[in-house]
Amino acid sequence: MSLRVGLIQTRTPATHAAALAHVAPLVREAAAQGATFVATPEGTNILQRDKAALLPQLTALEDDPVVRGLQALANELSIGVLIGSALVKREDGKAANRSALISPRGEITATYDKIHMFDVDLPTGETARESAVYEPGDRAVAVQAAEMKLGLTICYDVRFPALYRALALAGAEVIVTPAAFTRPTGEAHWEILLRARAIETGSFVLAPAQGGFHEDGRGTYGRTIAIGPWGEVHGKLDHDEPGVLVVDLDLAAVGKARAAIPALANAMAFEAPISIP
Repeated sequence: MSLRVGLIQTRTPATHAAALAHVAPLVREAAAQGATFVATPEGTNILQRDKAALLPQLTALEDDPVVRGLQALANELSIGVLIGSALVKREDGKAANRSALISPRGEITATYDKIHMFDVDLPTGETARESAVYEPGDRAVAVQAAEMKLGLTICYDVRFPALYRALALAGAEVIVTPAAFTRPTGEAHWEILLRARAIETGSFVLAPAQGGFHEDGRGTYGRTIAIGPWGEVHGKLDHDEPGVLVVDLDLAAVGKARAAIPALANAMAFEAPISIP
């Protein structure tokens, strides 16, 4: 079964209105190229590093202007849309970095809150403390979307293979990794990490990305990419400018890859290392 998907690369602005005006034409472009399922990057609805400026703008997912705009667009175009993540206010008033799956009727059918927080001190001197702003999720999500079983992850999750394995064992054929990767980590690790996760799980890995230098001063790597279950690159954007990548997925390739290298089935239980004096 072949499925045409569109991956959107954005440079999301620091306000909701500007973000919707930025992403909507790119979604339309992907649909015009025949994509029946479109995925956007992490932080599709707003990107703002200043916590004091960001938090007052956050709303509940269902009230977010960009989410509502993309729901209407999905319904208009009769396509599935995965908002790679929206930065929103949780029910308890805390903030969440949340994916939202939208049906071709414009309904939100599944959500996923980013589990792994990007709390790092990079060799370049850059620091990040996502946990100071966002509450991490505590559950993995695999869901039926269009003709595929979809696994949901967000950005830093890509460094945790156990999550991808759990999604594949739950039946995910396609795992989406929307991201706003930093430029230093992107140059060093972006493609190799994504290809490794695809090979380990025998899954398609789709990674729509933020790219370029943003209003809030951050720089993101771009290089949106689609990888097949054998680790092969099906398509990529070799830049950090806003754009659209459309690829065709042969879902039968998942079963073939997993039959050829049955790593999911062959894994053995073992005891944790024992320290020997």
